[in-house]
Amino acid sequence: MPVSRRSFLGAAAAAAAIAPLRPSAAALESRQADAAVARPVVRPPRLRAGDTVGLVDPSSATWEPVDVEIVVESLAALGLKSKRGAHLLERRGYFAGTDAQRAADVNAMFADPEVKAIHCVRGGWGAARLLPLLDWDAIARHPKAVIGYSDITALLLSLHARTGVVTFHGPNGSSEWNAFNAGWYRRVLMEGEAVTFENLKEKGDTLAQVEHRVQTITPGVARGRLLGGNLTVLTAIIGSSYVPAFDDCILFLEDVSEAPYRIDRMLTQLALAGILERARAVVWGTCRECDPGEGFGSLTITDVLDDHVKPLGVPAWQGAMIGHVKRQFTLPVGCEVEVDASAGTIRMLEPAVT
Repeated sequence: MPVSRRSFLGAAAAAAAIAPLRPSAAALESRQADAAVARPVVRPPRLRAGDTVGLVDPSSATWEPVDVEIVVESLAALGLKSKRGAHLLERRGYFAGTDAQRAADVNAMFADPEVKAIHCVRGGWGAARLLPLLDWDAIARHPKAVIGYSDITALLLSLHARTGVVTFHGPNGSSEWNAFNAGWYRRVLMEGEAVTFENLKEKGDTLAQVEHRVQTITPGVARGRLLGGNLTVLTAIIGSSYVPAFDDCILFLEDVSEAPYRIDRMLTQLALAGILERARAVVWGTCRECDPGEGFGSLTITDVLDDHVKPLGVPAWQGAMIGHVKRQFTLPVGCEVEVDASAGTIRMLEPAVT
């Protein structure tokens, strides 16, 4: 599983002193103007058997070459070929190469006509550092499905904000390719289905269901554009020109290895930024290793959600199979969906690919 988000963000502060990204005032003004433009939704082409998927590492380094071999073999089992980024196994500290190298791989995959989709091998930290270095005009001319989660949230949201392309919050290449993950990946990306995402209802040998339980925060049904991802990464890019407009969205969130007070702080930031109040519904995925710890004096994640989400009065539920879990959905970021907070479902209202 990935290293704690807090560890990466703390280390990133030191890295910023080494290689700061300081765009000019004119560049910032231009980006802000770009971000203000309402862009129509662009559905990327679906993946078909025999297609080539580009493998990139926009964030942390992949330490063992065998991990890439497993990704290649897993995609092959889905009938897909792989093309490795030129700098896939580079390393600069905890990054998969320099910012320029990682950005070059992403730009090259979008420009390569052989590559039909782009799969991020892993998350960690670093994708946000690439955003000023991406060739946004070229990316807009060649829309492709981009798949990943965790730190890849920065890439998924910025691609949708800047080009309107639908991106996919789903397994990283190095995630576990079990039947659950492969099934949603195949149905959404390859078969072009407008699926209904629903948690497993397995009891196993227990008398009541223990895992993947749906917990309704506020009952109801709502429709809107699906936006969100990793909470820490989202809050890290708020205020930039790389986030989409959250008006009337279905907001989904997940995280890992964060104490409840930190989740509280980040949800407070979303509230102060006006994002929570714009959501038509909220879906909370998982927050693995986010327990309050020993002793007294801490809220739980459920307490924090009750404080921030329940007062919104919109349909909301927690426990979705999203995020840092072995079995997860492949969610289309930017697509219109319908949420039923009592049933614990996310129903796509349209295919995510053409």
